[in-house]
Formats: sequence, structure tokens, C-alpha cells
Amino acid sequence: MTGTRVLTALVLIPIVLAVVLLTPTWVVAIALAFIMILALWEYFALGEAIGHRAYRLWTVFCALVLIFAQVLETLRGRIGVDVGGRVLPASASPESVFFLFVLGLTVLTLFTRRPLVESLPAAGISSSALLLVAFPLSYAVRLHGIVPNGKWLLLFALAITWAADTTAYFVGRAMGKHALAPHISPKKTWEGSIGGIVGSLIIGYVARYFLPTIPVGHLLGMAFVGNVAGQMGDLLESAYKRSAGVKDSGSLLPGHGGVLDRIDALILCFPVVWYYLVLVRV
Repeated sequence: MTGTRVLTALVLIPIVLAVVLLTPTWVVAIALAFIMILALWEYFALGEAIGHRAYRLWTVFCALVLIFAQVLETLRGRIGVDVGGRVLPASASPESVFFLFVLGLTVLTLFTRRPLVESLPAAGISSSALLLVAFPLSYAVRLHGIVPNGKWLLLFALAITWAADTTAYFVGRAMGKHALAPHISPKKTWEGSIGGIVGSLIIGYVARYFLPTIPVGHLLGMAFVGNVAGQMGDLLESAYKRSAGVKDSGSLLPGHGGVLDRIDALILCFPVVWYYLVLVRV
């Protein structure tokens, strides 16, 4: 299993690095949209395992519009409100996408032929998919769009998560004795968790060579809070799977499970790193 896990990572990581470092933000947005669709489909399957059928197509559509809105927000932040002599519309914002989503849920609830007993579960699983998966994941676009260090900031968020996952896995296997959250994920330990934090902090220190304009103290701070957020995202997805009674969210990635299993830590790491930059004003 470990060999398969490593082999899958060796195949995927160069692809991810090429997209992040060598392509513009709109290409990153397209790649993210593809990943998001796969992750949402797995999330819908978890819902169906407990009898909650989502409004799949509408939720995915709004998730894609959300990515587009984040691209526009990136343009707004990069070159102001005027683009080519035209003002970017205020309606194209992440907040407006949520309102659009609510309007769509209203129409679907009132005018589809689904039994009314399914209305609340369908709205619930659809809303949680958009709020807990699509929305935080869309912040990858915002990170990449930051001038001039966006691609390195997105890589930073990816690297601290990868390092945390790797060190937590091996430290936990070698010396893990104290369960971190036995009711959610029995195999995760405090030793592994601390090892993961150390792995992220090492990346934070090394990142000073790639992000020299950000003080090393802030890089370590972002690595720490990003790691904590990532571990919480990992546990959150484990809670979803335990609720649905499944081991993995899917089987697309050998050794890792599903797409949602692979990106669960990134889902919360991206917005936390973004808001650290915004609130601390690095």
C-alpha cells in the first residue's frame, strides 16, 4: 500500500507543479474546476450512502461559477476595477454565487417532481457541498492570482500540506501511541500530528528562499496555521466518511482512495493561508 501511495504521488506531483508554476491563473482555475467536480461527485456519493440525494448538477454549476467569480476577484485585486475600459461587475462575486445558489434551490424544491420528504436532505447535502468543499477550495485561485508571488504562495500551501501528510504518516507509524481523535479516525495519533506540524514548519523555513519578501516569522506562522487547518480538514472528511459508513471517498487514486481523500487537508489550508496574508497584511 505504501509503495502504491508513493508511486501515485510521484505521478501526480510533477503535473501539479507544472500547472502551478508554469501556467497562468485561468489555467489553474480550469484545473481546479476539474478536481472540484470529481471531489463534489464523491461528496454526493457520501450523502447518498445515508439517503441524502443532492441536486448534483445545480451544485456543480454553482461551484464552477464560484471559481469564475474568484478569477474576477483576482483580476480586481490585481489591476483595479477597470479592465479594458470596463468595470468588473459587482454581481460577479463569491457572495452573489451563494444567492444564485439559494434561488436555484428554491426553484428545484418547488417545481421538481421529487417527493417533498427529500427536499430538506437534498438542500442540506447540496448546500454543505458548496459551502464545505467548493467555496474553501476555490481560494486556490485567489492565492495563485496574487502579484507577484502567487504561484509560490499556492505552492507553499501545497507543500506544507504534503510535508505534513508525509511526516505525520511515517512518524505516526513509527511511534504513534496516543490517539488524536479515536471516535473519528482511530489511526491518527498525537505523535503523528506533531510530526506533521514539524514537517510544515520545515517547509515554512525553507520557503524563505522562494518568498524572500515575506519575513520568515510570517512564513512559519502561515505554515503552522495552515497545518492546523489542514489537519482539521482531514478529520472533518474522516467524520463525513464515518457518517456514511465508508473507508474511502472513492477509488480513483491508487493508495490514496478518492480525490476528496487526497485534497481534504487542502480544502481548509487554502483559505486559512489566504486570510493570514489578508488579515496580517504580510
